[in-house]
Amino acid sequence: MPEFLIKKYNPSWGSHIPTLLKVFSASVGPVLELGTGLFSTPLLHALCMDKNRTLVSYESDPAFFALLEKFVNELHQIKLVEDWDSADIDNIHWGMAFIDHKPEDRRIVDVKRLAGNCDYIIIHDSEGRQNSHYHYDLIYPLFKYRAEFAIRNYAHTTILTNLKDPKKL
Repeated sequence: MPEFLIKKYNPSWGSHIPTLLKVFSASVGPVLELGTGLFSTPLLHALCMDKNRTLVSYESDPAFFALLEKFVNELHQIKLVEDWDSADIDNIHWGMAFIDHKPEDRRIVDVKRLAGNCDYIIIHDSEGRQNSHYHYDLIYPLFKYRAEFAIRNYAHTTILTNLKDPKKL
């Protein structure tokens, strides 16, 4: 593992795994990942390869991009972006999207972009104490359903959707 990750490594980075698994099983169509990660990218890659689903990952950190670009294949694109506005996420209807990118204030901008063209949006770091960083409360009214999932002492993950109650997944 690269030195920069060893110094920063935190097990809560993987607290979204159970939620990703549930939503992936309930969704169909292409998968979007905004912000790659040591947990999410390999998991989503394997799930999409197994079910022959397209996965598009966007990353703004060149170090993470370099680390994870080995996953690129005919079903999985990984794109390095300097400007999140240039990420082509508006013209596709996504089955699910995982939102876990930086900078923090960018997450709600991209959730708003996806609200009308994504069946399930999963946001990471959604516990209440993080709202001062991410301002998720500003995007919650865009969705009929919201369900927060928590593993004790780890970052929370929330599913946003207008389709069906995610608590029943």
